[in-house]
Amino acid sequence: QVQVVESGGGLVHPGESLRLSCAASGSISRIYVMGWYRQAPGKQRELVAEMSSFGNANYADSVSGRFTISRDIAKNTVYLQMNSLKPEDTAVYYCNYRDPKPWESWGQGTQVTVSS
Repeated sequence: QVQVVESGGGLVHPGESLRLSCAASGSISRIYVMGWYRQAPGKQRELVAEMSSFGNANYADSVSGRFTISRDIAKNTVYLQMNSLKPEDTAVYYCNYRDPKPWESWGQGTQVTVSS
């Protein structure tokens, strides 16, 4: 089993930045994908960004150029650097881990609120 724990999030003004962290623990596969999804009130959960164990990154069009996903392999941690935040980025952000076992884990979610 693999567990993921998120940290970060909070309340910021438009144009400001935040960084989210997600640490994985347990039986982490050599091949996996870790990433971030978000869900705004009344909307479906959507992919924000993800990164494979090979280092390939994928972004939603709405955040491309503003958000950057990165990782610390030694710490089994992925980060989401969010710059130029907009009110429409307001959502609960969830960390996701999945591998070919198959196994999938979700974090508990962290609130990001962008408001003036």
